[in-house]
Amino acid sequence: MAGDFSNRIRRRLVVTQILMVTAILLLCAKSFDIQIFQGKELSEKAENDYSRNIIIKGERGHILDQNMNKLGASIDAVTITACPAKINNPADAAKKIADLLDINQKKLKEILSSKRMFAWVERGVTPDQAEKIKALNIAGIYFENDSTRYYPNRSLAAQVIGFTGADDTGLEGLECRYNSVLEGRTRKISLTRDGNGRILDYEKKRNSELKGDSIVLTIDKKIQFLSEKALQQAVTNHQARSGMALVMKPGTGELLAIAHYPEFNPNNYKGYDRDAYRNRAVTDAFEPGSAMKVFTAAAALEKGVTPKTIIFCEKGTYRIGSFTIHDTHSYEWLTISQIIQRSSNIGAAKITEAIGDKALYNCLSGFGFGSRTDIGITGESPGNLIPYKKWSKIDSGAISFGQGISTSALQLVTGISAIANGGNLMKPMLVKKIISREGEDIKEYHPEIIRRVISTGTSRELKAMMNLAVNEEGTGTKAAIDGYEICGKTGTAQKVSEGGKGYAKNKYTSVFAGFAPMENPELAILVIVDEPQKQYYGGDVAAPAFKTIMAESFNYLNIPPEKNKNMVALLSEGGKN
Repeated sequence: MAGDFSNRIRRRLVVTQILMVTAILLLCAKSFDIQIFQGKELSEKAENDYSRNIIIKGERGHILDQNMNKLGASIDAVTITACPAKINNPADAAKKIADLLDINQKKLKEILSSKRMFAWVERGVTPDQAEKIKALNIAGIYFENDSTRYYPNRSLAAQVIGFTGADDTGLEGLECRYNSVLEGRTRKISLTRDGNGRILDYEKKRNSELKGDSIVLTIDKKIQFLSEKALQQAVTNHQARSGMALVMKPGTGELLAIAHYPEFNPNNYKGYDRDAYRNRAVTDAFEPGSAMKVFTAAAALEKGVTPKTIIFCEKGTYRIGSFTIHDTHSYEWLTISQIIQRSSNIGAAKITEAIGDKALYNCLSGFGFGSRTDIGITGESPGNLIPYKKWSKIDSGAISFGQGISTSALQLVTGISAIANGGNLMKPMLVKKIISREGEDIKEYHPEIIRRVISTGTSRELKAMMNLAVNEEGTGTKAAIDGYEICGKTGTAQKVSEGGKGYAKNKYTSVFAGFAPMENPELAILVIVDEPQKQYYGGDVAAPAFKTIMAESFNYLNIPPEKNKNMVALLSEGGKN
């Protein structure tokens, strides 16, 4: 009996040992299979569940005015992520979040319905929006600190600055043109998440080393504001379609302001029509009207004609072939200076007849009309100046007083600045320099003379003519400023009809271009008002806005009034006593 019991016990022990060995062998085999044969697959699955390789981008660089005021900057924002596997009701969560963020609900539902451990929901969310979503207390939704683009001055210089899209890439204006400079540097990193799907090291990875460079503009925030305010008043007072105002330093070509109206807010660019985004001062061409007469006079002076040369202005009516040119008033004999002062179309046409088409064409093309300035803005218009050999008799007459030729606002203010500075055509400047994230200069731009277009003597004579146009009997008296010698020229151009043939009735472009002080011009200003109602002469519509911008800018820049000649005489007499 005892022997049988012992045998049974031994057999059981052997069976148990065999089972244990078999189990150990099976475990080893399974372990071998997992670690060797399935190791790569399972490792990738774990990696996908708890870590992810992504491309991150640093904060975008600033856009600054010349005094280092921020025009475009990056501010704190929130990135919202999700652990879809932990979201109980994806449809409800998608609806609530999409409503608050104004994003596609269907697409978000698909993201939240997956069984992944991680997914992006939305980047660049404002802190206020993030707080509202946090208040929903949706399990599986997480929040990480981030940044987004913001324009602190709202509509100020919006058409110049432009804006960025949802991915922080420039879409319009300088944001687009200098995107490669401004955008943050990218880096591929591996993000690690905890068991709840929260990113553990995102903020540490987005360090300052990835921040983009910044651009410093020639724009002066204060002068830009003054220009936009005066322009808005001119457009609204005259119920006009739109307007532009440019301010340039004649000696350097630096643009201190490029104003447009209507305006738009780049923080909410989707709420505006695409036409509102366009920097029309650079991209659009228009017929400048009588403002072009100063360049016709420049061509004559360069050919040896003097300001006192007299021309018979046909008592207000002059036929060229089958066409008839009219003056607003009936004039007989006028000097070249008086033709500019009183803005005689017939006088301008007869100047061209006297000097020839080639001389006028060469002068106008020398001033840059018909060619791009290469300011570095996408879509710049070259305007239209057809070769003189293709001019008919009426073409040469019309071009002399600013019809049949088109120019951009940028070209026109640059040409006026050349007269102001003594005869040098300057390359327009909008970007002053590029600076690194540490504030060090990377590239600096300097004033550049393109060419000399007129002599200093011609410049001096043109200034005197333009000064007469702002004084008594001139067409631009509403641009006069007490204490300063202002030089200017009005322009009133009938607009080409939409079909491109002939001119539209009762549709005009009102222009005033000028500079001051006369002896040492500090600022050149151009104001354009498109399709004003009732009043439409440049001297009535655009000149008052010019005066406001010039006077307020002088006050801001502390440019004192010039010495009054009468006061100087009185002081001299007092000294004798």
